[in-house]
Amino acid sequence: MIIAALFGLALILLEANSAIAEQVKLAVTSSFHNSGLSDHLIPQAEADLALDIQLLVVGTGQAIKLGKNGDVDAILVHSKPDEEELVKSGFAKYRREIMFNEYVIVGPASDPAKIASVGNLLEVFNRLSKAKVNFVSRGDSSGTHKKEIELWSKITFNPEDIGPQYISVGSGMGKAINIAVAFDAYILTDKATWLNHKNKGNLAIQYEGDQLLYNQYSFLPINKNMHSHVESKLVEKIEEWLISEKAKNIINSYLIENTQVFTFNAN
Repeated sequence: MIIAALFGLALILLEANSAIAEQVKLAVTSSFHNSGLSDHLIPQAEADLALDIQLLVVGTGQAIKLGKNGDVDAILVHSKPDEEELVKSGFAKYRREIMFNEYVIVGPASDPAKIASVGNLLEVFNRLSKAKVNFVSRGDSSGTHKKEIELWSKITFNPEDIGPQYISVGSGMGKAINIAVAFDAYILTDKATWLNHKNKGNLAIQYEGDQLLYNQYSFLPINKNMHSHVESKLVEKIEEWLISEKAKNIINSYLIENTQVFTFNAN
């Protein structure tokens, strides 16, 4: 009887172990998470692939560091120059474009910098550089922060010259927006996160639609030759799912305030 009981217990444990999903660590940008898309996309991938996808929600800069250190199996980020450098250095196998959305400039409803009527994005940043208005920066080496710095550089301007009204916060998109609300400030954010954000205060989208505000998200598998413990086979499954028709439909049909906020463009 004891032997039979032990045998039965062994079977139960075996079944329990087989039912535990294999785990993959994926570093993703805070904007992907704050937009709400991750809550629709990742659970469906887990269900279809029988995987436990552990998300580490950070800025792009931190996600790339996690990839370099082998702390994650793959990353989903939005800063093409940094992604290409990660591939060139051998830490990522390649970059696979998955989807895009757009950045917008959010600011006080009264628009004291008068940017809403401006014809192009560089003139928007020219006005912001001279208007003596509060501007909140992510300040965290994220993809959004790097896009902001890129735009300032295009008008050959150092935003630190704005003085104390340039508020660098070193935090994720959601927290940065909350600070912008508190200071009645302008801020660069992706549109999806803004629309999904509950605390909008007195702020509104003041400028959008410029080609320079294009925001591409890419998937990068970490190279097993650099970190032997990386779950390459499981990452391949996730990548194949992310470029599938099912993922395409989920991404393209994700609406906030009846607005499509991401567009699938994997090939």
